[in-house]
Amino acid sequence: MIAELECVVLDCPDPRELAGFYASLLGGEVDRPDRRWGCDAEWSTLHTPGGLVLAFQRVADYRRPRWPGQEVPQQFHLDFGVTDQERAHEEVLAAGASLLDAGDEKRGWRVYADPAGHPFCLVRH
Repeated sequence: MIAELECVVLDCPDPRELAGFYASLLGGEVDRPDRRWGCDAEWSTLHTPGGLVLAFQRVADYRRPRWPGQEVPQQFHLDFGVTDQERAHEEVLAAGASLLDAGDEKRGWRVYADPAGHPFCLVRH
């Protein structure tokens, strides 16, 4: 092993707002003191209950990914497992997500965008 994953960093226009959005999905603590970095208007973090750290960095002239097109590629996306897809659907929309692709009953996932436009999926367990 060469390294250990410290966090996943997402570019965005408003780091604190996006950290709050993901906290509403995953739980955890926004901007918990951490010796590895400081949080400010340019950088915010979310320490999740499972130990994963998501970080959010402000980018000047941020451009939202365009899904499914590639004019502005998504570059990556996050998958979140859920047991009740309908309840999770309502909760992520209420938190500020937008539905990009509902799929059909046979498919086990739906595609959403977070408030900064990053695609993510709710995957039925």
